[in-house]
Amino acid sequence: MAPFISTLLFLILVAGGVAPAVSQSSNPSEPTCYDWGESSEGAVSVMEGEAGWLSCPLFSHPSVYNYTSSQSAGHNLVWYRVPEGHDVEQPIPYNRKVNSSRLSRDRDRLLLEPATAADTGQYICMLRNKSSCSQIAMQLKVLRPDDVVRSLECEPPVAMAASEVIIPFQEGKVLDCPDLEEARKMAEGEPTVTWYHVKLGGSRCDQYPFLASNREQRGPSLHIHIMYEFYQGVYFCTVDYRRRGKALNFTRSINVSAVYPTALPKLPSILHPGKDQVVTVKQDTEVRLVCVGLFPYLNSPRDIWWTVDGKKLDKLGDPRFNNSDREVKYDHGDRTLESVLVIKDFQSEDLNREYNCSVRNVKGFETRRAHLEEEVSLPSVELGCGLGVTLVLMLLLFVVYHVFWLELLLLYRSWFGTDERHTDDKEYDVYISYARNSEEEQFVLSMLRSVLENELGYSVCIFDRDSLPGGTITDETLSFVARSRRLLVVISPGYASQGSQALLELQAGIDGMARGGHLRVILVQYKPVRRQGWVRELRRARVALALVRWQGDKSKELTSRFWKRLRVELPVRRVSSRGEKEESSKEVALMRLHSQNSTNSQTGLISNTIKDPQKILNSAA
Repeated sequence: MAPFISTLLFLILVAGGVAPAVSQSSNPSEPTCYDWGESSEGAVSVMEGEAGWLSCPLFSHPSVYNYTSSQSAGHNLVWYRVPEGHDVEQPIPYNRKVNSSRLSRDRDRLLLEPATAADTGQYICMLRNKSSCSQIAMQLKVLRPDDVVRSLECEPPVAMAASEVIIPFQEGKVLDCPDLEEARKMAEGEPTVTWYHVKLGGSRCDQYPFLASNREQRGPSLHIHIMYEFYQGVYFCTVDYRRRGKALNFTRSINVSAVYPTALPKLPSILHPGKDQVVTVKQDTEVRLVCVGLFPYLNSPRDIWWTVDGKKLDKLGDPRFNNSDREVKYDHGDRTLESVLVIKDFQSEDLNREYNCSVRNVKGFETRRAHLEEEVSLPSVELGCGLGVTLVLMLLLFVVYHVFWLELLLLYRSWFGTDERHTDDKEYDVYISYARNSEEEQFVLSMLRSVLENELGYSVCIFDRDSLPGGTITDETLSFVARSRRLLVVISPGYASQGSQALLELQAGIDGMARGGHLRVILVQYKPVRRQGWVRELRRARVALALVRWQGDKSKELTSRFWKRLRVELPVRRVSSRGEKEESSKEVALMRLHSQNSTNSQTGLISNTIKDPQKILNSAA
């Protein structure tokens, strides 16, 4: 019977991928021993100072090896130990009759009551009789409290990984401390359990009794009657018991998570793409189709996948198609999964294929088609270049206009401007008004008059030069103003105090400009004038009149800004040659004879407007 059991165990472990090593003893009378190597269940961890035990892995298959039947068949279980840093197996001595022994054996388990740091190493359990032998090894790690990572100082150190428990909202569950039943088998009397709770993301450890009334300890178990979100977290349970007169204990942990109630709908659904959503694609590029599915909590498998023309990608046989899946959200058990279908080197014939995304769990199934539309390609390079050139030209034109606007305006006037000599019967282009016996009188006679007449070709009227002796100043002044197209008023600090006649000329020009519109007044600021020095007529007219500032030596050149700005305000005139100037002077002389009647009538209008010219002169004086 024993050889049959060993052979059956051999077949089961070989089928599971484990190949034993056959150890042949030097003594022919001893049986061959099958060494199954080290257990695949991993190392056993025990906290230093706590009770722990090692269960022989040979009995993990009760249908093959059963402890009771093995004992009945004459098998003997022996434990060996290879201390850490050693290579030689050492038998573990223990005495069932000695209660003070720290290492003892209970059926198929080796008990450590309690464990110490020196117990760390490899342990071998051997099952043998006269005809057969089998052995398997396992690792034991004894951890110190300082070796355990804890989020809070108040947490008890735990050597074993926490078990997972999921509780739906508004439902209840009973928490039993792990390995409590094992302690009951070894304990003398009923063990006692103490519960602790660390909230999810919390900063303190709560010991039972808890504040909430929906959690209650009954005996060693903790009852959660109604699950709430703040009941989540890690629950620690410390088991205290006595064995052979010793007080022993161990601590375990349970990670409790909350999920949405089981009464809610559990059918899966597709969040993306939408029912009428259209995805634009472009040829000869990599196209990515995204599918997002929502899976309500169920303790069962779930799946999300793409099909192309009704076939999954593994059956499609086209290497251009592949996909990747990932979890994008976890919300109290509800999982949102994303599946991305990648199509490399997308072609026009791929538009005619059918792309479906599907989701499924044990409660249902849903599928949705992705609608593709080819993107209309725009000449982006051409549009970008054209827009760039347009912006550069606009910026260039703006800069040119901002810097050379006077030159451009003069050029436009020279091409398209109308010569006012052909549209009116005026005798003079410019009448210059200024304060006599002052510094600006020299400026007017030597600079302003000379440039206007000799360089720019304007006909200029200056009262002191062009008036006839014996005439009345008021009538002569009004007559000259009426026969001029522009009134050039030279402003300086002495204009108001020394220019009584100048004030009469200014008033006549403003009235003529207001009534007929055939006369325009231009202000030339020879020197800066404080606002208090502006007479009432100038203050009123300053808002609407053009003001050209003389800037000393900078304005002497004919190409300066002063002369350009002044030419913009003066009538359109081209620079004439000397012959044209002589002919023009003859025409002016003839025009004076023909325009005398119309001038007298205009003078009468201005005289009527200025009801008392002598009063203006007297008040100015």
